[in-house]
Amino acid sequence: MGSLINKHVLLGVTGGIAAYKSADLVRRLRDAGAEVRVIMTRSATEFITPLTLQAVSGHPVHQHFLDTSAEAGMGHIELARWADAVLVAPASANFLARLAQGRADDLLSAVCLATEARVAVTPAMNQQMWNNAATQSNLATIKKNAIRIFGPAAGSQACGEVGPGRMLEPVELVTLASELFATGELDGLTVLVTAGPTWEAIDPVRGLTNRSSGKMGYAVAEAAAESGARVILVSGPTSLPDPERVRTLRVESAQEMYDTVHQHAAAADIFIGVAAVADYRPVRAADRKIKKTEETMALELERNPDILASVTALRPAPFTVGFAAETENIEPQARRKLENKNLDLVAANRVGADIGFAADENSLLLVEREGVIELPTQPKTKLARALIHHIAARYRAKNATKVHRLRRP
Repeated sequence: MGSLINKHVLLGVTGGIAAYKSADLVRRLRDAGAEVRVIMTRSATEFITPLTLQAVSGHPVHQHFLDTSAEAGMGHIELARWADAVLVAPASANFLARLAQGRADDLLSAVCLATEARVAVTPAMNQQMWNNAATQSNLATIKKNAIRIFGPAAGSQACGEVGPGRMLEPVELVTLASELFATGELDGLTVLVTAGPTWEAIDPVRGLTNRSSGKMGYAVAEAAAESGARVILVSGPTSLPDPERVRTLRVESAQEMYDTVHQHAAAADIFIGVAAVADYRPVRAADRKIKKTEETMALELERNPDILASVTALRPAPFTVGFAAETENIEPQARRKLENKNLDLVAANRVGADIGFAADENSLLLVEREGVIELPTQPKTKLARALIHHIAARYRAKNATKVHRLRRP
């Protein structure tokens, strides 16, 4: 099962008596770790007030298609980009029809059209409306568009009839929503990830390090776990909590990271080196704090072992991905790294005083021998999922080629 921790869930509420369950659903989604924002249709406000959903979500409720408080008035685009998943609960028969037709004349339907996030609907209606041929035809169209349908359940209804059409209970929907993130693309594989900076001691209180926060590496580890992989994360010093469903091994120096990686690399199918590893370390670290005496001080450095190059030198080597943080000439530098270290893929990004390190958003340039693919600026969690999706496809293609070659007469 996937996880909702730190996921952005956009809850759509349409008109129907089951809307009274939406407040409980918001609370349970938040209890599961998700950040929740709510869109209500006009008819939904006849059953539950926006103030109620604002109170339980902690955010203003969105209702209007053209939002003058949003950037350029394009609220539907901002919400579509923000969401990791869109869950419509309850989804009325009328909304299902609008979704099937691709209409975008209110905020909720426009967001469903504009988003690249996973979309799921939870039908709730009278049993006769559910069984109607038009509703079933709309559902078939929705399924073809890769929209998930949760439910409905069967039982007594507000109208007094009995049959299918009841909205699933909030506790069931939280479980199903978390499964939206379990893609299965890396089922059965072992993925080894490095993250964060390293610390090279000068003395007991000082050291050489860099500005890496570890956010991207941790997001990659979580995305790999969502995809079904057994994930081992080797992390340098960060303030981030250990990701769920990931085995996290904490290290400090580049040498410690090298040693820990090689304890697990032979069993890894995929290695993703996200960590910003120090290239050099002091030749000798002082046993005691170095006192300020002279105007200048010389510090002799030696090279650290190259983790990426050492992993690609293994036989057999895992599918190996390297990260390249550059301030200029991003593509040429990334391609040089790809070739010099015999990598399968390089994920390159620009870094500087106001981009890359510690930020919650980033972009990546994926450099391969076959060409270049750009992943645009987006939250690192989404960026990591896009990267893992690409890696999974390239891993399958590479191994399919190997099998084909082995089978040739």
